[in-house]
Amino acid sequence: MAGTKKNIDKNIPKKSKKKAFKAGQHIVYPAHGVGKVTGIEQEVIAGFDIETYVVHFEQDKMTLRVPTAKVGSSGMRALSNELILKDAFTTLKGRARVKRTMWSRRAQEYEAKINSGDLILVAEVVRDLHRTEAQPEQSYSERQLYERATDRMVREVAAIEKTDKGSAIELILETLTKARTRQAAKAAKENPEIEDNSETSTEPLG
Repeated sequence: MAGTKKNIDKNIPKKSKKKAFKAGQHIVYPAHGVGKVTGIEQEVIAGFDIETYVVHFEQDKMTLRVPTAKVGSSGMRALSNELILKDAFTTLKGRARVKRTMWSRRAQEYEAKINSGDLILVAEVVRDLHRTEAQPEQSYSERQLYERATDRMVREVAAIEKTDKGSAIELILETLTKARTRQAAKAAKENPEIEDNSETSTEPLG
């Protein structure tokens, strides 16, 4: 009887759980940024039948398979909503905050923010490393981090707004430029002797 019951139970279809993501949906994966779920597949890994999301990252020309059961711990998430997008642009409009610590420490912090998958933290990196023509030029390592953060933000903004990368980066740079111009004008009015580049000056990079 026990054996029969086991066989009967085995043939009863399991209730399908609602998937967090579906094929065709754009997602954000912390280490790679915006990707697109191209399908949900079953794979046998180490003898176990594992269900995975197949995610393609166009910018890296790579495909990643994420077990559906590990989505939470992987940090994979849906695109930010309009409220978070608005907060990210509000962050861009803020004054750059540069800590007076060694560059190696700051670089690690920027790297962690970029890889966090959090749009607002990525916006903080873009804001803090952005330079106007009147400010000192970025070092090579600063420029690399700035470009990575900007690329992450551009891709998510473009996906959310359903627009192209060109329009997204134009919107981001316009927001930064207007904010810096406004901040410089305010600083010049309050402190005529202080130049704009002193607002976000950094220590010599070591």
